[in-house]
Amino acid sequence: MIPPRLKIRHIELDGCALLAPMAGITDSPVRRAAKKMGAALVCTEMVSAAGLLAAKGEARHFFFHLLSAHPEERPLAVQLFGADPKLMARAAGLVAAIDADLIDLNMGCPVPKVVRRGEGAALMKDPARVKAMVAEVRKAVGNVPLTVKMRSGFSPDKINAPEISRISEGEGADAVIIHARTAVQGFAGKADWSVIKACRQAVKIPVIGNGDVKTRADAERMFEETGCQGVMIGRAALGNPWLFRQLKNPDAPSPNTAERMQVLLDMFELAAEIYDDFDATAFMRRQLVWFSKGVPRGIELRRNLAKIKTKKQAWEAARKLFSP
Repeated sequence: MIPPRLKIRHIELDGCALLAPMAGITDSPVRRAAKKMGAALVCTEMVSAAGLLAAKGEARHFFFHLLSAHPEERPLAVQLFGADPKLMARAAGLVAAIDADLIDLNMGCPVPKVVRRGEGAALMKDPARVKAMVAEVRKAVGNVPLTVKMRSGFSPDKINAPEISRISEGEGADAVIIHARTAVQGFAGKADWSVIKACRQAVKIPVIGNGDVKTRADAERMFEETGCQGVMIGRAALGNPWLFRQLKNPDAPSPNTAERMQVLLDMFELAAEIYDDFDATAFMRRQLVWFSKGVPRGIELRRNLAKIKTKKQAWEAARKLFSP
């Protein structure tokens, strides 16, 4: 059974399925589409704490786009990443004061250049730094809900998410999110949900499971096997925001062709409003790749994707993709 609600500190969420933060992907149009389809909480792309604090000129404009949100996206979580506890605290305090409804700390990104700097999943190897970071951020954000997103461990021989969960809870985190793969795995292989269960048994705060949930049946099985209180959806929602609707309502219909096209075109319109022509076209091309999966004309579209160089061409491609 999928729980109807999830509470994180004082925020009562309508539902328990969350959209995962994904770098270069979960911008405002994607978040708004997920929210309209029933996502209980959406999250920004991961934001560099050091970059945010040092930003000037064009860089400041870049971070403004990362953090800007429409009322339809509320409540909105902002995910921060970094290695220095004090810098993370300063950045968290800044976004908490400005706009964030919830702060999430990234301890799960496996990208090598992030890990080399001691950020993201590298923190799984340094419990003492995790302890200091959560404590510093907790003090900086006051009553704003604080979550920690982590991997099951850095490598298969060091599965320590239960330990990091206990540390996070002890220093004031309000929930933990467990991607049940190691950093070494990246996004390959199968997620080990037993780690989510172990974390659930280790702490009293809510545990949100992440990894290999692609259908309502998957979500039901995760709740049953792990006892988690929420589920986070990442790649499975790309081109398929209706998954949130189906998780919320077992009787929700599958989208028809007209609805698929309309949701895609609505996202195009939002992108055109907030991005310049180059970035808007890049956004549209990405969405076309995901929305074309499983569609009869999808293979042809993806073969010709390089030919789409303008917003007008992207609009035309979307209409052709879903035309009768």
